[in-house]
Amino acid sequence: MPVNFDRFTLVQYLDQLSTKEPVPGGGSAAAYVAALGTGLLSMVANYSLGRKANTKTVEARLLRSRTASEVIRKRLLALTSLDSEAYLQIVAARAKDNKTQRLASRNAAKVGEEICRLCYKAMELTPFLVEKGNPYLLSDVEVAVELLRAGYNGSMVMVKINQ
Repeated sequence: MPVNFDRFTLVQYLDQLSTKEPVPGGGSAAAYVAALGTGLLSMVANYSLGRKANTKTVEARLLRSRTASEVIRKRLLALTSLDSEAYLQIVAARAKDNKTQRLASRNAAKVGEEICRLCYKAMELTPFLVEKGNPYLLSDVEVAVELLRAGYNGSMVMVKINQ
C-alpha cells in the first residue's frame, strides 16, 4: 500500500503522526523536519537574490543555491512517504523468514542514509548564505541548520535501528 504524505498539509501530517498508526513515525518526521530546514534555505536564497550589493557571481551562486535547496527539499518531502513505506515493509516481513526481515531492514536503512546525505548537502549551502545572503535572514539560516541537524540525527537513529 503506497503511503503519500507529500500532499498533506502540516496539520494533516501532524494529525496523522499523532495517531495510533505505524506510519508516519520517527524516520518520516526526520525527513519532514529536514525538508522544513531546506525550505528555509530556499527562502533565504530567494530573499537574497536581486540585492544591489550582489555581483553577477553572487547572483549566479544564489541561483544555484536556490535550485539545489529546492531539489533537496522536494526529495526530502518524498522521503517522508518512502520512509513510511519502508517501515511498513519491515512490519510485513516480521511474519516471514530472517532473510526477508534483513532485506526489509536494509531497505529502510537506505532511506535513512539518503535523508542523512541530503541533510549534509543542504548544510553545505549554509556558509555561502551566511556570507552573501540577506543579512536580515541570518536567524533563518540558523534555524535551518538546527532543523537539518535534527533531521540528520533523527535519521541516524533510524539507520542504527535498521542495520
